[in-house]
Amino acid sequence: MFTGLIEELGRVRSVERQGENARIVIEAHTVVEGTASGDSIAVNGVCLTALDIGKNSFAADVSRETLDRSTLGGLAAGSAVNLERAVTPSTRLGGHIVQGHVDARGQFLGAEKSGDFWTVRIGFPPEMACYLVFKGSVAVEGISLTVASLADDHFEIAVIPKTWQLTNLSSLKSGDPVNLEADVIAKYVERMIQARVPDSRITVETLEKAGFV
Repeated sequence: MFTGLIEELGRVRSVERQGENARIVIEAHTVVEGTASGDSIAVNGVCLTALDIGKNSFAADVSRETLDRSTLGGLAAGSAVNLERAVTPSTRLGGHIVQGHVDARGQFLGAEKSGDFWTVRIGFPPEMACYLVFKGSVAVEGISLTVASLADDHFEIAVIPKTWQLTNLSSLKSGDPVNLEADVIAKYVERMIQARVPDSRITVETLEKAGFV
């Protein structure tokens, strides 16, 4: 489990294709400290198992499923990646619960600067719509963010200077794909409603019928 608070901006050293799978080697300094082989590290919001840990790097094997579902399949040597170690029982949960299980690929639509702050617009596919709410949490490239504005096919987030500097948001270009992970609580609520009212979508009427309101 992760919190969505990025610890370090790493760089891809190499990507080696192994049939339908791949091995990625990432240059890093902070996240390799105290990390043992087999520990989890989130890379752009994707939970990976750290292997061959060195002083300034680690490797990870990535399956075809992960390459197809996330943006990791598009990484190349030199790509900037957001890195976060898994939480420990004593870690402050400063963001929200992030599993590192990417739900869909969205699209970076652009960013506008206002002073030192940025407003970032992210497009999302239809299957993500029911999990997004105004002022709710969403992970974009593994970053815990708050939905500041919501439309039918995109949302906006307000990004503080530290997040802009510490993550790969500043290197994204319009049209670039991004990893999206919905708040897991929203997914459990959806499942509970479907168990009570099969083949339903989440609406006020559905919540009333299921006895939630």
